[in-house]
Amino acid sequence: MNLPTYLTLVRILLVPVLVVVLMTRVTRFEVIGVLVFWAASITDFFDGYLARRWNQVTTLGKLLDPLADKLLIAGALLSLVELRLAPAWMVFIILAREMAVTGLRGIAAEEGIVIAADWIGKWKLGAQIAAISCLILGPQLDLWLYQWTGVEVFKFFIQLNRAYSFFVGMGVILLWVAMALAIWSGYSYFHDFWKVAGKRILAIQQRSKSPGDPEA
Repeated sequence: MNLPTYLTLVRILLVPVLVVVLMTRVTRFEVIGVLVFWAASITDFFDGYLARRWNQVTTLGKLLDPLADKLLIAGALLSLVELRLAPAWMVFIILAREMAVTGLRGIAAEEGIVIAADWIGKWKLGAQIAAISCLILGPQLDLWLYQWTGVEVFKFFIQLNRAYSFFVGMGVILLWVAMALAIWSGYSYFHDFWKVAGKRILAIQQRSKSPGDPEA
């Protein structure tokens, strides 16, 4: 165990804290929730940065880091669905992509194939963090903005069931961006995997068929 791994574990432990804060709706839960989410997101940067800088990349870290990322995003998005701040169907598409790519990574590992993360995946994660931040804190920010200005023009920014919805509207738009990038990066990952391993997998399947097999 090293410091980068401990940071990853902290991120995992912060996930239930985030969900409890959002679901119980404690006083100022939006502010507390977004601070917990940001703290967990910051550990995602530092654990990878320190592991590479200090040459402390471990098998355990490689296993826990993507797991922690997925738990954090899933916990936040599912909480937002329960709070009726995020459309369930969009969250389903984003999480389905994560599960599909995780399964494919398992197959790639068995084949000894390493497919590096590309820039699309990094932009996807950035869009997810921005969208979740806006959706968690947006209702409170919109309320403060309305109280300070008394102007309801923000309701025209995007059609939501709120009199003032500028920041929540930004969150919804960013969630659309995150979903589009999730689909794009998922397709890119599957394409790269098949380009590297497709012929090998087909060849193995052909060799595994016996001559008496009706499908051969």
